[in-house]
Amino acid sequence: MLIIPAIDLKSGRCVRLRQGRLDDETVYGDDPVRMADHWAEQGARRLHIVDLDGAKTGKPQHFAVVKAIAQNHPDLPIQVGGGIRSDDDVQAYLDVGVQYVILGTRAIVQPHFVKDLCLEFPEHIIVGLDVKDDHIASAAWSKLSHHDLHDLAQHFENDGVAAIVHTDIQSDGMLTGLNLEATKSLAEAINTPVIAAGGLHNLDDVKKLCALKESGVVGAVTGRAIYEKTLDLVEAQKLADELCPP
Repeated sequence: MLIIPAIDLKSGRCVRLRQGRLDDETVYGDDPVRMADHWAEQGARRLHIVDLDGAKTGKPQHFAVVKAIAQNHPDLPIQVGGGIRSDDDVQAYLDVGVQYVILGTRAIVQPHFVKDLCLEFPEHIIVGLDVKDDHIASAAWSKLSHHDLHDLAQHFENDGVAAIVHTDIQSDGMLTGLNLEATKSLAEAINTPVIAAGGLHNLDDVKKLCALKESGVVGAVTGRAIYEKTLDLVEAQKLADELCPP
């Protein structure tokens, strides 16, 4: 069970948003590369990087930052999302050492795009399914679609995605606990690994997360909790290893 630190990039800084609102941010640092170094030193086994400006504009805006992080830590798997809308974007990230590319908006708007990329870049494509009020969000969470979550996840599973990141938008950045019921339901509907996101708060949440291992949940993204120290990354990963032996 992976506990995955999040580094959200906005205007060159490390930030966290509440419920995805771009006007409700907390800045945690001006040096994202150094922040990545810190989480690597703390024993992170994967990093989750989101280009918030890219998600808003539809084109990666922090490629140089992500490149520097990937080249500083060639053995640390990185998953990156935000504004990735073309195969050239995917290729560019993979070329600099990123392991996984997360598709969001274009995957929702043009699902066939996912199949094409899975064929071109097998085992490197992750889809992010971000949910609010039972609707899947896109375009930096500004638009809601009427796709059924499970049907869409099964579609992407058939396409061959490496994993699905399931984010509960209403919990994201709120430190209120993961939406375990929804995450479990999604994981049990597919065979593709599921990564939970949104709301992880403390070690009790890690215990609850580990109970979902048999359902197909393989990890959780954590942001505000580790930045505001309601959760210690080292302790969290140690507990996850004890409860969910590799």
